[in-house]
Amino acid sequence: MKLVHRIAGVGVVALIATAAFGQAQRQPQLQSPPQGAPQSGAAAPSRTLLPATQALFEGYVRDGKMPGIVAAYGVGDLPTLFPAAGAISADPGAAAAGPDTLWRVYSMTKPITAMAAMILIEEGKIGLDDPLAKYIPAFKTMRVATSPDTSLDSVPATKQITIRNLLTHTAGLSYNINAKGPLLKEYERLGILPATVNATLEQQMRRVRPATLEAFANQVAKAPLIAEPGTTWHYSIGLDVMGRVIEVASGMPFDRFVQTRIFDPLKMSSSYWTVPASQVGRFATNYTFVGDTMSPIDPARYSPWLQPPSFPYGGAGLVMSARDYDRFLHMLQDEGTLDGVRIMKPETVRLAMSNLLPAGVTFSGVAGTTGGTQATAPMGYGAGGSVYLADGPGGMPSKGTYGWGGAAGTIAFVDPARHFRGTIMVNYFPSDRWPVRKEAVTALVQDMARLRR
Repeated sequence: MKLVHRIAGVGVVALIATAAFGQAQRQPQLQSPPQGAPQSGAAAPSRTLLPATQALFEGYVRDGKMPGIVAAYGVGDLPTLFPAAGAISADPGAAAAGPDTLWRVYSMTKPITAMAAMILIEEGKIGLDDPLAKYIPAFKTMRVATSPDTSLDSVPATKQITIRNLLTHTAGLSYNINAKGPLLKEYERLGILPATVNATLEQQMRRVRPATLEAFANQVAKAPLIAEPGTTWHYSIGLDVMGRVIEVASGMPFDRFVQTRIFDPLKMSSSYWTVPASQVGRFATNYTFVGDTMSPIDPARYSPWLQPPSFPYGGAGLVMSARDYDRFLHMLQDEGTLDGVRIMKPETVRLAMSNLLPAGVTFSGVAGTTGGTQATAPMGYGAGGSVYLADGPGGMPSKGTYGWGGAAGTIAFVDPARHFRGTIMVNYFPSDRWPVRKEAVTALVQDMARLRR
């Protein structure tokens, strides 16, 4: 499982306007997309309106830093722009990357799961401060490890885990990507491994991973907590457990609820827990860097994402297109409505994208080792994503900007004050191999300045 711990860090601060990563390392050798490869045409408007962004993306591909990349930038209800470059893999003849390419979004699943929970909170079927044990009785009596990095010794918890705690990573739960020592071994023993990486690791994890979301949640309840609920922010499997709460509260399977209440009404037809075999031709290959060499870690045509997961992972389980994720963000930007279809009330969206941390708990960003960075302006944490509590440097992003990112380099945010949203799709580990988030916002600022002239 060691490879999982190295590459599957799934949390990042999803605000490209303040991301600050290290200098790019030496460039790997990567075959450029062949001449005459099919082109989607998505980049054509971007060359005119976003020339700096388009040039940056084309440079990434030309310099062999990645086979392909696509972004989705939207302002208000104007047509979304999709700057794109390269192909969905480094294989000869691979299809061009574009708005409908399928990418592993990993932890960008979390905001979607969180908004599904917020729908049920709006309907009164879940209470934000309800005890988790109301929905999953196994969490009624929890214990807290006294030294989680070195021992499983524990004492009884004095507080109940709440729904708010699950949504904000303050439940005292951990993750196989950040747990250490005995607690990590206990998570592995219990099969608390809610993610898909590649065929080899999937075969290993399925031997111990529970086969249902209900069984998974009950296994999580057996492990000690790393802290008293509601006392500290610690990146966790909280949104995976939330999937089970949604099942119980809604009376339907978690994935079906997401499909019927979010994907179908928003016409998000390229969002999958399982990629259909008929769609593998637009499914990107995922890569990993070993030294300066970029190697395929999950070739699309052999990917375990083509088979149903053990259960739908609310924290890291979706494959999506840039177009689909943009529609989700557009709905949030418009306070719960898109194309005349209402998903949530405006007050529900505003609550979800506000600081929901328990009193006394702070959030200062995510370490670069998990694909994130430290914040450069005060931040809080909302339902499944970070929230800016003040304007960022130079006013970007605005106070209230909400978002998150994924282990394989994806990023997404919505700035309600400016009615602006953005998504970047790539697929490689580690997500901070190249300073895409920093460079993308620099290019975008250049383009915006040009458009103001």
